Amino acid sequence: MTTITPPLAHPSQRARSTSLSFGGVLRSEWIKLRSLRSTTWSYLIVIAISLGMALIMSLSMASGMNGGADASSMPAADQVSLVMQSSVFGVFFGQLVAGVLGVLVISGEYTTGMIRSTLTAVPKRLPALAAKAVVLFVATFVIGLLANLGAFLVSSVVFAGIDVSASITDSAIYLPLLGGALYLALISVFALGVGTMIRSSAGGIAAVLGLILLVPTVLQMIPAEWAHDLIPYLLSSAGLGIFTSTTAEPAGDALGAWLSLLIVLAWVGASIAGAAVLLKRRDA
Repeated sequence: MTTITPPLAHPSQRARSTSLSFGGVLRSEWIKLRSLRSTTWSYLIVIAISLGMALIMSLSMASGMNGGADASSMPAADQVSLVMQSSVFGVFFGQLVAGVLGVLVISGEYTTGMIRSTLTAVPKRLPALAAKAVVLFVATFVIGLLANLGAFLVSSVVFAGIDVSASITDSAIYLPLLGGALYLALISVFALGVGTMIRSSAGGIAAVLGLILLVPTVLQMIPAEWAHDLIPYLLSSAGLGIFTSTTAEPAGDALGAWLSLLIVLAWVGASIAGAAVLLKRRDA
């Protein structure tokens, strides 16, 4: 009696049957992001900072307007500007939290050794990095937008007491709110790239916060025109233009929202490109 042995699958067929699709990698990265304690705490801090800073700023501005005597004669554009400034003020501090989270998302895997499992499941490596970036960007954008909307509501309630108002349908309001959320998301992805290159929580956080806080200060202290000319093209300076600029085109010393966005995208692109190259070349 003859026994029929089934043909062995070709190695390439076995690889195809066990490899994850990009959708599967996305789901895996989403589960990992949600399971991190740092994710929950970071997003809660972003929301708390946005609401708290909006309350402090709006109360401070309102108290300095002589009980509303000046507010009644303010042009509508100035009223909108006041509400906008207090609504997005928290982004200045939220960017630091988003940067720290972006580093921890990847550096934590290197610390625990989980990165080896990730790269074993995704041997091409780059899809894993892309999935991390997509999941982190979307999650941070959504949280940032919710935080900014909450800050707008807080500011509106406070300013209503002195007859200062602004509509969320005004482009001078909703564009900065969207821009602030977009900037937070881009900062987190930039930090993800830095964390991938450095592979250390402490080193990555120091590099990101140093670029955001220290480099602009150092350049301002240099008594040279070239140093001051560089400041608008720094990551944090250009990011400021995304959520505070009132014009899309350059005006005076301001670069405008679109040019500011392009500069930030260039920083993010450089970070992710460097991360991709090193991720492919180095061992886990």
